[in-house]
Amino acid sequence: MKNDNTNYPSRSEKLKKQRGIASKMVSWIVGILVVLVVLMGVMGYKYIHSSLQPLNANNTKKVEVKIPIGSSNKQIGDILEKNNIIKSGIVFDYYVKTNKVGNFKAGYYQLSPSMTLDEIAKELQQGGQSNLHSNGTILIKEGASIDQVADVVQKNTKFKKQDFLKLMNDANFLNELKNKYPQLLSSAVDAKDTKYKLEGYLYPATYTVGKHDNLKAVVEQMVAKTNMEMKPYFDKISKSKYSVQQVLTLASLVEKEYGSADDRGKIAGVFENRLEQDMPLQSDVAIHYALNNSKSTVSYDDLEVDSPYNLYKNKGLGPGPFNNPSIDSVKAVLNPVDKDKGYLYFVANIKTKKVYFSKTYAEHQKNVKKLQKANGYEN
Repeated sequence: MKNDNTNYPSRSEKLKKQRGIASKMVSWIVGILVVLVVLMGVMGYKYIHSSLQPLNANNTKKVEVKIPIGSSNKQIGDILEKNNIIKSGIVFDYYVKTNKVGNFKAGYYQLSPSMTLDEIAKELQQGGQSNLHSNGTILIKEGASIDQVADVVQKNTKFKKQDFLKLMNDANFLNELKNKYPQLLSSAVDAKDTKYKLEGYLYPATYTVGKHDNLKAVVEQMVAKTNMEMKPYFDKISKSKYSVQQVLTLASLVEKEYGSADDRGKIAGVFENRLEQDMPLQSDVAIHYALNNSKSTVSYDDLEVDSPYNLYKNKGLGPGPFNNPSIDSVKAVLNPVDKDKGYLYFVANIKTKKVYFSKTYAEHQKNVKKLQKANGYEN
C-alpha cells in the first residue's frame, strides 16, 4: 500500500480557523453598527441643529398664526410647523423644555420663517393680539348653561344656535376631543342620559372668534381652556371617589347656589354629607335645568318634573353638569369646608346672599321661616 503523506488539519485547527472567521465577522458587523450609530448621531445632530435655525433666513414674509387658549408647548410647535414657521415642532418642544421657556400666551401672532426659535418664543411670551381679523367675541359667564352659551354664540358670531347645540352631542367631534383631552373628557363621553355631552366643559371666559375659525375650532378653544384649568387637579380627582364628570356636576350645583365665595366650600360639604347618607340632594338648580328656566323660585309642581336631572326625585348626582362652572367651584368640591360638622341643609337669603346651615330638618325649617318673615313672604 502506498503511503499518503498529505497533512490534513486537525479538529482543533479547524475550530481555531472557524473562530477566527467568526471573530472577523463579528468585528465587521460591530464596525458597521458603530458606523451606522455614528452616522445616525451625526444626521440627528445636523437635523436638530438645522431645526434650531430659522426655517428660511431670507423669507421675512409675515404669516398669521393663531395660538388657541390652553395650547401645550407641543401643540404650539405643531401649529408653527404646520404654518411653515419652523422646521420641526418636536425640536421646538425640546428647545422650550431644555431652555425652560414657557408661559406662552394665546392670541394671534405675525411670525415669519426668518425668525429664530428664541425670537419666536419671546413673541409668544409677550402675547398676541386678541381680535386680529375678529369675527366676533363670545363671553361665557360663570354658571352659564350650554343653551345660554348657544344664544351668545348666535348673537355675536356668524354661527347658528342650532348648529352649536348639535355639535355638543356630535359623536365624531366628541371622540376627537376625547383623544386630545382624555383625562378631561373620558367620563363625559361615557356618561348616559346627558342633555349635552359638553355641558360643564365650556370654561367661563371671553373667546375671540377668528376670521377663518369654524365652529369646531371655537368650541375646542373652550374645552382646551377647561382642560388647562383642570389639569392641576386631575391627579387628585383620580385618587378620589369621583370622576371628572361627577366633580364638574357637583361644582355646577355649587356655582349656582346662592351665597358668597366663602360659602362654596360649605355648600360642597353639605352635598357630600347628603350623598354619604344616601339622601337626595334636593337642589333647585337641578330643577331649573330640568325645566330649562331661570325662575327665582321653585313650585311644588316643578318638583314633579320627570327628568333624570330632577334631584328631588332621584338620588345621586344625576347624569352630568347643570352648567359650566368656574375653577373656584371645582376647588370647593375638592376641598369641602365644615363637612365634619354634619350640616345636611342650607338656605340662603335671596337679598343678602347670606347662607344659613343646619344639621336637622327642624333647624332648617326654623331658618326658612325666619327668612320668609324677613323677606315678607310669611303667611
